Amino acid sequence: MQILRTTSENNDFQNLVKKLDAYLAEIDGEDHAFYDQYNKIDLLKNCIVIFEDDKPVACGAIKAIYDNTMEVKRMFTIPNNRGKGFARTVLKELEIWTKELGYEKTVLETGKKQTEAVALYKKCGYAIIPNYGQYAGIENSICFEKIL
Repeated sequence: MQILRTTSENNDFQNLVKKLDAYLAEIDGEDHAFYDQYNKIDLLKNCIVIFEDDKPVACGAIKAIYDNTMEVKRMFTIPNNRGKGFARTVLKELEIWTKELGYEKTVLETGKKQTEAVALYKKCGYAIIPNYGQYAGIENSICFEKIL
């Protein structure tokens, strides 16, 4: 396994995000357009791509959201590669990077229908918080926080 720190300009990151968006379009259905507007990648400067046997298999990113907080974005693992710890590795690397940049916590939003993601975040020490920002009042959203 190789871990690459990069930006959203990386082709492997972009290709994984395209697969993520196709996956989310199926799961979110008619709600997809709402979420999609908040998940543009053109300004992401802190992205992770995980490779197995030189093939990109997982990704994630962070972006500053508040003075002391980074938001975890665009978490995805290729379905055939799930269950191998790649998502936990991406998340851990994003947390390390967050601390290196001087931030104290991470927050994130995921859909309630994404039960694997919800389980992952709970297993990795994230606590459910009230929905923040654009997700406030959105029934399908569940937000998490982790103090680093």
